[in-house]
Amino acid sequence: MGLIERVVTLLFGDGRNVVARTAEVFRENAEAGAKRRSAERGAALGQFDAEFSGGQQGLFDRIMDGVNRLPRPALALGTLGLFISAMVDPVWFAARMQGIALVPEPLWWLLGVIVSFYFGARHQFKGQAFRREIAQSAAQAPRVAASIAALESGTGEALPPEPERREDPNPALRAWREQDR
Repeated sequence: MGLIERVVTLLFGDGRNVVARTAEVFRENAEAGAKRRSAERGAALGQFDAEFSGGQQGLFDRIMDGVNRLPRPALALGTLGLFISAMVDPVWFAARMQGIALVPEPLWWLLGVIVSFYFGARHQFKGQAFRREIAQSAAQAPRVAASIAALESGTGEALPPEPERREDPNPALRAWREQDR
């Protein structure tokens, strides 16, 4: 073995290490990078799951949710009722509209604020609930992917068991949630 070959062997090993040691200095190992990104996404989804997972609603919450569903249909049906009453009994309808014309403008502003806050808060609450459901569905993606892979390979037929719920990583949020219950 010549001097040059010895130097090359000393620097790069037996030839197989050129890729493993030298090339990875300049370029990331694609497989290792994919594993790191997958672990990072899984950790983020796990954190979202822990943060947004809520317990089942109680009876009071379900009743209040039902009551909160009444205003929009009541407003829509009430407006249709006004049109129908105007056609059925125009004199009765005109008397009611004269009464409404006597309502002072500040009360109309107050009614507008109340209705705006009600529907705005409800929109925000429902939007957050929707995002929470999306996060929970996304957390199930690895299980579904594993199930599809098992079905395609013919090695399995059912979803793998659900992972156990992890404790909330943020102690302040955990204490706040326990206090809220």
